[in-house]
Amino acid sequence: MDLNQLPAPALETLSYQEGFTQGEQLQQQIPNELQQQKYLDGFRDATQQALDENAMLYAAGGHSARQAMQQGLHPLKMLAGLSDKLSAKDAAYTQEQIAEAFQLFQQMQQQSQQAAGGNAAENLAAGQAFLQENAEKDGITTTDSGLQYEVIQEGEGAKPAATDTVTVHYTGRLLDGTVFDSSVQRGEPIEFPLNRVIPGWTEGVQLMAPGAKYRFWIPANLAYGEQGPASIGPNQVLDFDVELLQINA
Repeated sequence: MDLNQLPAPALETLSYQEGFTQGEQLQQQIPNELQQQKYLDGFRDATQQALDENAMLYAAGGHSARQAMQQGLHPLKMLAGLSDKLSAKDAAYTQEQIAEAFQLFQQMQQQSQQAAGGNAAENLAAGQAFLQENAEKDGITTTDSGLQYEVIQEGEGAKPAATDTVTVHYTGRLLDGTVFDSSVQRGEPIEFPLNRVIPGWTEGVQLMAPGAKYRFWIPANLAYGEQGPASIGPNQVLDFDVELLQINA
């Protein structure tokens, strides 16, 4: 479902509340106010397409902003919710306003899920057929989980663990070739903890050493399943080109 279909007041309310909730989580995870500000700075700059990926906390804020924008949330309202919570301010919206916005969202989500029901089954069948055929091609390896990959270029050195943070360049496509996300197109790599991404990424990037370039085909159950965002859709196999730039200390 595209959140941009919501009326502006409901979208702004939900975006603010998402920021307010993340602010509460951030307070628990990172009590230091200076570090919290780094997160806020990264979120703010990412909404302006000016993200410095070098600082981990700064990058984490930017990553959250990109996720919010990809989901269709109102990024500046979410930033306001984050800022207010971390500044110990009262929420700008009442519980009644939040409940009303959530109710409208749930109604539209139910309608969207009903419309996507057929697509989910069709995508699952098409994805399974593709993976079965792809597995027979030369150079394609299938892991026990069902993840498929092709080595384009090997790297050198130690490989990351699931608990490591890595910096990568990537391009993500659907099976029809549609690009739904690309750090290459944005002109900036992305940094993230390997245990906080989809399972196919967590497993796949652990196979790589710095400098490696792999192509991955990630089954729906190792990606977003039936809960794929609007830009992807339900039960889609995802096709990724990934370059591991570095493992971060």
